Amino acid sequence: MPIRLFAAAFAVASVLFVFTVVEVSAHGDVTPQPVDTTGLDPVGEDWRKQNPYRENAKAIEIGTSGYNQNCARCHGLEAISGGLAPDLRLLDKGDAGDEWFMERIRHGAKKPDGTTMMPAFEGLISQEAMWAIRTYLESKYTPQ
Repeated sequence: MPIRLFAAAFAVASVLFVFTVVEVSAHGDVTPQPVDTTGLDPVGEDWRKQNPYRENAKAIEIGTSGYNQNCARCHGLEAISGGLAPDLRLLDKGDAGDEWFMERIRHGAKKPDGTTMMPAFEGLISQEAMWAIRTYLESKYTPQ
């Protein structure tokens, strides 16, 4: 009887382990977290092409939180990539980096086979939150 009990417990633990591993490694299957942008001026309905919060201390503070909640799991703490996703400290500063960043965060990215590499955040977090995250990333900029 103890062997059957052990075997049953082992089987249940194995199944739970497999489902836990699948859930943790499922890139793109995460729920975006809201970003509180209280304290930032609203940017309006039209999508901005340039960062309205560049070097804004409040935006860096909000962007740090937004990044940690929504981006760090793939892009790494402090924007230092561990290899899964691009190291965002290397993103161009200024308008060129703004354009790439907003395209990617709004629309995401897929592999040629349709697999999600990065989820799209448009409609899930606000434009203010996106620009605050961009402002945080510029504060972490490291030249290549």
